[in-house]
Amino acid sequence: MTRVRLTAAERGEEVLRAAVQAFGASGYEGTKTDEIARMAGVSQPYVIRLFGTKQQLFLAAVQSVCDRIEQIFREAAEESPELSSLGHNYERLLEEPELLLVLLHGFSASGDPAIGDCVRNRFGGIYHLIRDLTGASPREAREFLSTGMLLTVMSAMQVLGPNAITLPWSEELTSTFGTD
Repeated sequence: MTRVRLTAAERGEEVLRAAVQAFGASGYEGTKTDEIARMAGVSQPYVIRLFGTKQQLFLAAVQSVCDRIEQIFREAAEESPELSSLGHNYERLLEEPELLLVLLHGFSASGDPAIGDCVRNRFGGIYHLIRDLTGASPREAREFLSTGMLLTVMSAMQVLGPNAITLPWSEELTSTFGTD
């Protein structure tokens, strides 16, 4: 069997995917770069060579996650440029729970100035994208994001999304939003 050698860019993408998985599971403080290296099948020094520091790798993971969220919202708006279309496509985010978990970990690590600046800028960018794609008012966008944050927290608690633990209150909440 012939092994295909990956380019540095392809290997970097593998490391970034592993980082999103690891940071989603353990957060910024709880994740070690050697764990990410092991998941990606590379050495820890190679991870540092690619990304510089753990902080820079986490920032790259946050950027990647926000890019994916924006991509999902853009695709939804192509179908129908309404908030309801973006909301219905939230299911796609729930199918990739590591996206939402990295975002939550980014919020909680925002005491670090570099992480906080990145997370605030990207969240603001998502807010503006939602308004631009749908024509939503500030109030409508706020309500949309509020609902999304509740669903994100419920996903993190594993009462929503793949392999969710079904509880009466979570079923009641999600049926209110039409995500069941």
